[in-house]
Amino acid sequence: MKTSRYSILPLLILTLMSCTSEKKESKSLNVEVYETSESGNKLTRIMEFSKVDSSAVIKLLPEQKFQTITGFGGSFTESSAYLLNKLSKKNRDTILQAYFGEDGARYSLTRTHIASCDFSLSNYTYAPVADDVELESFNIEEDRDDLIPMIKDAQAISKDGFHIIASPWTSPPWMKDNNAYVGGKLLPKYYDAFALYFSKYVDAYKAEGIDIWGLTPVNEPHGNGNNWESMHFSPEEETDFVQNHLGPKLEADGFGEVNILGYDQNRKGIKEWVDEMYKDEASSKYFDGLAIHWYESTYDYFPEELQYAHEKAPEKYLIETEGCIDSEIPAWQDDAWYWKKEATDWGYDWREDDKKYLHPKYAPVNRYARDIIGCLNNWVDGWVDWNMVLDRQGGPNWFENWCVAPVIVDPDADAVYFTPLYYTMAHFSKYIRPGAEVIGVDNADKDLMVTAAKNLDGTIAVVIFNEGKDSKDFRLTLGEETVSVNINQQAIQTIIIPTKN
Repeated sequence: MKTSRYSILPLLILTLMSCTSEKKESKSLNVEVYETSESGNKLTRIMEFSKVDSSAVIKLLPEQKFQTITGFGGSFTESSAYLLNKLSKKNRDTILQAYFGEDGARYSLTRTHIASCDFSLSNYTYAPVADDVELESFNIEEDRDDLIPMIKDAQAISKDGFHIIASPWTSPPWMKDNNAYVGGKLLPKYYDAFALYFSKYVDAYKAEGIDIWGLTPVNEPHGNGNNWESMHFSPEEETDFVQNHLGPKLEADGFGEVNILGYDQNRKGIKEWVDEMYKDEASSKYFDGLAIHWYESTYDYFPEELQYAHEKAPEKYLIETEGCIDSEIPAWQDDAWYWKKEATDWGYDWREDDKKYLHPKYAPVNRYARDIIGCLNNWVDGWVDWNMVLDRQGGPNWFENWCVAPVIVDPDADAVYFTPLYYTMAHFSKYIRPGAEVIGVDNADKDLMVTAAKNLDGTIAVVIFNEGKDSKDFRLTLGEETVSVNINQQAIQTIIIPTKN
């Protein structure tokens, strides 16, 4: 039988397409895979790859570029620094190396408190003399025993260095309408004195060899229920303070390069704050970005609010400056607890009934992994954990406001416990470096959370979180190259794609 050339043509096209497809599939993507899992991996390198040709594809799109990363890390608190000083030199060094060393988490963005906070041993201010508007009594002596040595030791370890954001929980009490550490508002007649307070702080720390990269006008301007150090600002009041006092003062004193981040509280309140901060050129001039916390809900990362903040000022920083497992006493040397839905946050017990849905019982590791990936996929460029080190009680803390930290210590026994939260943080901080650009991802498996960033050295870091109770197979593709990977149940992976030569 004579065959028409028109009937052969589709066969030829089909054959060529098949060959092309096989050719693409045959190009293997070179990767390194590191996993932390409920089953016991702790940033463990995975050497055996999936043999399943999964239909679930995670496609990297490096041509799609989003925010530039500022960094990841944790906070220097007096509580953490005090505990480090109670440990043996060996264990103190082990912890600092784990956070800042090249073989550790390589923290690149940190935070500290200006004068006392709830995670201090007592209440204190740098300006103790009332009505000393010239701040002749200003001193940072309280920080010299613990806090400053911890920061300087970390600096000595960190090869690439790290940024520090500093926040006051309150002004000196005498500047407030209630003359107290807790609650109250800054009196307008002391706006200039409080601006001077910041300038003197930056200058004093610089004299110690510690450069302050960023400031927030106050921690949590909505307050904290009048429990520990706090000071209330409305969006209008804080914008006035920054626009007409703090910004000009820092600029006049030669500290204009210090970044001012407004707000510094929960994401649900973002809209009213950025609307005021970025209202016009004059109001936004001295604001370099927005600082946010996660306590409105440690389950919902509020993507709409994050998107709104970015769209309002796309050139400004958007940094998560505080998050932790709060209202819990940490489990000691029990990795399983950090993977189970037993932990609660403050809102589980104390939130209004119509807001309790924002505060479910939720595994600590899942809170961190879910929130950081959700933030990175919605324009956040930095993520800072709260205390780096706490004791078995979740302190010390003068208010007995117990929390969990990635590293828990028993100073009496000179014992150290690296919780799964430490390894979860390291999945981001160690491999997504400052200056990296978040890139596009097309994720076909909606049971997996995925984010990716391209570092300045050309490497691509992909972080994948499997919250489910079953392991998952997927194919990771970059252009024509692909690799099949398996992620364990309840696991977080970082996949590194080396620089192309």
